Amino acid sequence: MTLRSGARAAAPPPSLPLLALVCAAALLWCGGCEGRFVVEKNSLKVTAPDALKGAYECAIGNFGVPQYGGTMVGVVAYPKANRKACKEFDDFDISYKAKPGALPTFLLVDRGDCFFAKKAWDAQKAGAAAILVADDKDEPLITMDTPEESGKADYLENITIPSALITKSFGDRLKKAIDNGDMVNVNLDWTESLPHPDERVEYEFWTNSNDECGPKCDSQIQFVKSFKGAAQILEKKGYTQFTPHYITWYCPEAYTLSKQCKSQCINHGRYCAPDPEQDFSKGYDGKDVVVQNLRQVCVHKVATENKKPWLWWDYVTDFAVRCPMKEKKYTKECADGVIKSLDHKAIDKCIGDPNADEENPVLKAEQDAQIGKGSRGDVTILPTLVINNRQYRGKLDKGAVLKALCAGFRETTEPSVCLTEDIQTNECLENNGGCWQDKAANITACKDTFRGKICECPVVKGVKFVGDGYTHCEASGSGRCEINNGGCWKETKNGRTYSACTADGCKCPDGFKGDGVHKCEGKNVGAQVGWNFLWVVFFGLAAAGFAGYAVYKYRIRRYMDSEIRAIMAQYMPLDNQGDHHSSHIEL
Repeated sequence: MTLRSGARAAAPPPSLPLLALVCAAALLWCGGCEGRFVVEKNSLKVTAPDALKGAYECAIGNFGVPQYGGTMVGVVAYPKANRKACKEFDDFDISYKAKPGALPTFLLVDRGDCFFAKKAWDAQKAGAAAILVADDKDEPLITMDTPEESGKADYLENITIPSALITKSFGDRLKKAIDNGDMVNVNLDWTESLPHPDERVEYEFWTNSNDECGPKCDSQIQFVKSFKGAAQILEKKGYTQFTPHYITWYCPEAYTLSKQCKSQCINHGRYCAPDPEQDFSKGYDGKDVVVQNLRQVCVHKVATENKKPWLWWDYVTDFAVRCPMKEKKYTKECADGVIKSLDHKAIDKCIGDPNADEENPVLKAEQDAQIGKGSRGDVTILPTLVINNRQYRGKLDKGAVLKALCAGFRETTEPSVCLTEDIQTNECLENNGGCWQDKAANITACKDTFRGKICECPVVKGVKFVGDGYTHCEASGSGRCEINNGGCWKETKNGRTYSACTADGCKCPDGFKGDGVHKCEGKNVGAQVGWNFLWVVFFGLAAAGFAGYAVYKYRIRRYMDSEIRAIMAQYMPLDNQGDHHSSHIEL
């Protein structure tokens, strides 16, 4: 097992705690399987001195807040006193708080004499930004865990600095360089600690319905309560896919009729959980925990079938408040009162008969899922988060877990919650991130992502800009002239606008010469406008003259026709008067 909570010389706890029971039980039911505990790691890069330059692996501690998806730069300090950090540095009048403008301090300490978490707490109080624990013997890296008797260590929830365990050989090299007066600069890098292949994050929460297992149970109940809102929003919008899981173990066949197995197991020893109080003579039994665990799995299963998987969070938070063990309400009746919007019969059918001498398909699937596959190791710590098939290490805290989830999205696809000030700093706010921008049109190539800024030419109102994103971006396509005139030359004179913007780029209009971007020259725009005006006047006068001439000819002709007719009427009858006048002429 590569999971340890502190010093080698630490005395064993007086009683077998929940975690030890679960781990031992897991080994029992796993049998000859090939599952394993995987030590989650991140990269530590030394940038100075030259003799140490390179990348080194370090193990992420299971406390504090690892900066998933991010990096930290600092300078390593090795104390001259209190080198195991088991005492407060104030007692030695030592501070590692960085001065304004200076690099943060990464405190290097030795393993031994006290718990890992105690070392981290003392380093944090002294002002260190991170802690590196050097192993005291040559061995593979382990995961630094919190002490089981953590109920007395009230500082655990307040540890916020990241921690990492390094090998003895690497630690010795760091110490030697520091003793020689070298400034050791390092970069802690968590950018690849979690896979981030696409725009959806899949994560699991391995938990327990037991609320009498001390600080571990208290922390997971508090986490579910605080994380519920964010989890439901992410799932409703399709950003995440969440699955709850529960650890169970089976009782060896030779002991299925024993008092211990009968009180801790259902389905004839197939699915078991430790006694909540670790006392078989009082309170609830392990089998009660198994049944409630099964009920919570079935709530999620039925809710998912109804396309509302986020209802699991409502049920679990309400059950913890309304049905605690301490008040003797940890019962099916209380659970049924909590479940309001789901079919009780469907949930009961999923649960099946706990007394049947047969496998329960739901719990069998839970046992199979506990075994590590691929890059993910066995789940042996409760509670545990698995994000994109990689176990999360660090504090079970809303902000820390949300930061880890955000690290699981492919770059530029993360939801807006990942870009808030609570999660990360917007690097585009300072000098536009060093990217191209058009201040006049309020367009920028700087795009803020969870892992930092990127310089990428944008798409604005359906128009795609192309370029390197740093010094140049230019609108492309048919609509390019609608956005800041495509970045081309444009000028208005005497009421007429001239533009160099075309669908293919910036090209000066006919009669003009230039680059089409900054300047177009050639024609005398004022003269051109004057000649155009004169031509308009000329053609207008010509048209008026022609119209006047036509009217003149028409009126003169009519006048002459009327005069001629009057003269002729005096000497001879007109055609239209012939018949009337002939009756008055005498021969």
